Amino acid sequence: MAKISPVAAKYIIHTNIKIEGIVDRPDVIGAVFGQTEGLLGNDLELRELQRSGKIGRIEVKLSVVSGKTSGEIIIPSSLDKTETAIIGAALEIIQRIGPCNSKLTVNKIEDVRVSKRRFVIDRAKDLLQDLTENTLPDSQELADEVSQSVRMMEIKTFGKEKLPCGPAINESEDIIILEGRADVLNMLKHGFKNVISMNGTSVPQSVINLTKIKTATIFADGDRGGDLNIRELISVAEIDFVCKAPDGKEVEEITKKEIHKALRGKITAEQAKLELGVTSDGALIDQDKRLVKPTIKRPINRNSRDNKLNRNNTRNTNNRSNTNIRRTNNIPQTSAPVVNKALSTEEKKKFKETLDKLFGTRGACIFDQKLNILGKVPLTELKTTVKSLKSGIHALALDGAVDNDLVKTSEKLGIKFLVGTSSSVKNSGRIKVLTDKQLTA
Repeated sequence: MAKISPVAAKYIIHTNIKIEGIVDRPDVIGAVFGQTEGLLGNDLELRELQRSGKIGRIEVKLSVVSGKTSGEIIIPSSLDKTETAIIGAALEIIQRIGPCNSKLTVNKIEDVRVSKRRFVIDRAKDLLQDLTENTLPDSQELADEVSQSVRMMEIKTFGKEKLPCGPAINESEDIIILEGRADVLNMLKHGFKNVISMNGTSVPQSVINLTKIKTATIFADGDRGGDLNIRELISVAEIDFVCKAPDGKEVEEITKKEIHKALRGKITAEQAKLELGVTSDGALIDQDKRLVKPTIKRPINRNSRDNKLNRNNTRNTNNRSNTNIRRTNNIPQTSAPVVNKALSTEEKKKFKETLDKLFGTRGACIFDQKLNILGKVPLTELKTTVKSLKSGIHALALDGAVDNDLVKTSEKLGIKFLVGTSSSVKNSGRIKVLTDKQLTA
């Protein structure tokens, strides 16, 4: 008897069975063959179809629960879809299996070729991708590869130091100064021919001479070594522009897009000095300050007596002392003592309402002169925020304790009121500290 497996079949009939009793697998198979015999004619007789291989082995899966049997019948078919559907419908006429009543329901007829077709499509995509990437490069890729190799063959040498450079280094009015030979190769690969390498960390004399007659741009790596090379070139050569590779990358490894983006964002040498914090000779500005400090102090030392007199006069609170305070910029002129200023009813009400709303939030509110709230910030960011505002702050209300650091900061900024849930400081000469209890009283 010829058999077909579910793998070789075109369709698979899935049928659910429910039996009012306990039966075995042979009972189910016998009922399938016996009760469909002669029903569909000789051409669709199940025994003949199975004998010829058009119907495969009938699979029966049963389970018994509480004296009742249920399960599934699986019949593979290589017939066409119409004949397969007729076979499936014929199964539903079976009403008894063994001595028990039963009910058979065709759940679905599965087309096995759908899953095979899906596999074929997915596999074909993988094969085509592998063919495109590794086997059949297009004409543009071939042209790019040839042109890149030609550009890399164009590398030349310049000066007595034999510095690696591009073929247009002499003709071009603009030059790009790089750090090493690999940087030059990468730039040539992407079409930049007016490049030259320092071939190390020290600046060759040939590069210095070129910067005197051409517009020079430094293209440095995006690391600390690149910053040091910029400082050295600025100190010894006449550099016009500066640009850097993206942070953490070297010129030899960046793409064409990154090269163009870096060159478009180039800055002048003077601006680079400010950003790096160096002078024209490449030294850090902090070092210069330490050198210049004695010259700055000399005029102050000559007038030390006058300065002492001025400091003494500030204690007498006359007009000259106010002038000296404005000159030293230590305390704003608007920060006059306000300890004796009476807290208005409107201010008291506004501060109390705000403090109640802030309860449990660990935040703070900033008020202007008209008691408008400029903003609400977390306590951790309060000092930074008020320092950035610098002026225009009338009062601070915070869900926390007022400490000495906050008082000192507020005094410098001319803030008049500090309102908190508690306070560990006393009222100072320029600021009034209020607590929740004082506002309630």
